[in-house]
Amino acid sequence: MSPERDRAPEPDLTRDPAVPATPGLWDGRPSLWLLRTPERGEQPALDDSVLDADERARAAAFVRSSDRDLYRAAHISLRRLLGACLGVSPESVRFTREPCPQCGGPHGRPALPGPRPPLHFSLSHCDGLVLIGLAGSPVGVDAERVPDPGTVDGLVKELHPAERADVAALPAGSRAAAFCRVWSRKEAYLKGVGVGLGRALDADYVGDRPRRGAVHPAGWSLHSLDLGPQRDTHAAAVALRDTTPPVLRVLPDSYPHTTQQVRRS
Repeated sequence: MSPERDRAPEPDLTRDPAVPATPGLWDGRPSLWLLRTPERGEQPALDDSVLDADERARAAAFVRSSDRDLYRAAHISLRRLLGACLGVSPESVRFTREPCPQCGGPHGRPALPGPRPPLHFSLSHCDGLVLIGLAGSPVGVDAERVPDPGTVDGLVKELHPAERADVAALPAGSRAAAFCRVWSRKEAYLKGVGVGLGRALDADYVGDRPRRGAVHPAGWSLHSLDLGPQRDTHAAAVALRDTTPPVLRVLPDSYPHTTQQVRRS
């Protein structure tokens, strides 16, 4: 076995330090926004005045306060980011659902209303991370915490055969992180398509080593993110129906906690 096959590839998307991390009017480029959140214990008060009644009800339904705060932080950040990009107040942002591409039902990708929305977005959150993707074409993002080996053993069999081979080729100690990396890429792609986990998990190859018999879905680009200090505990990915590489930015930790001014053109 070659050294390259004996270790997982490095993430291919890193933060651009030259790009300011203050959201403003959207410049048309695909962009990813990462927010690091407290994983346990108390966090500063969240400014949820921008959330609508449905979002407040969903937040209140969580049993654990940490899950409730993570949901609120994610959706406050999404509204503030979309408001900044569109030049409107966060509370005025409205959401709808696109038709499901498999059955036509009203449970496809979350979207901005209108026949030609100004941008597409995707949101994901897990313990410690919120990830938001913005683009002029369909986009899906996913963030995951690396699972324990027992969880991997139960789920890896659901993957594409070539993805299973990729994970199995690695040393035992590296397989949980490799599985999480593939899983985040798969969920990002399925969210971008708009079907979520309603599509068979073994139907598409989204791994790091495309080859004969294992090619990426046509028209989609896939990227794994370098999460810096969280690269050993988390994985995150983006799927984009565009060939333009997205820019990765990191939001201030205080973003969902403090009132933001709206910058209009």
